[in-house]
Amino acid sequence: MPSVNQVVLAGNLTRDPELKRTASGSAVCHLRLAISEVYTGKDGQRHESACFVDVDAWNAQAEACGEYLRKGSAALVQGKLVLDQWETSEGEKRSRLKVHGMRVEFLGRPPQSQDAEERAQPAHAEEAPF
Repeated sequence: MPSVNQVVLAGNLTRDPELKRTASGSAVCHLRLAISEVYTGKDGQRHESACFVDVDAWNAQAEACGEYLRKGSAALVQGKLVLDQWETSEGEKRSRLKVHGMRVEFLGRPPQSQDAEERAQPAHAEEAPF
């Protein structure tokens, strides 16, 4: 039976991306997405829930994410699920699912930092005496 491992997610970054380099020099960017859902329950009340997903983007895609995305940015991620396994220093085995992002699309305009907003404001011209 054939297998399919494909994930498509759209959400907002919960923090600024972390761009790092592997020992071999490859770029990897760690993203954390919040995928929100709003629904009406059986009680007629509006409910909100969020799912938080870790995403790793690689190479040129990683560099673009590190440059253009910020906390709050909306992104669409296409990728595959990967099981990350490790052992703690106490000898406990741990694992988690994350997404290997093969394509990350930037949705909307990125949130601006306070510094960028100040630079975008026009400077007040001094009035010339007449």
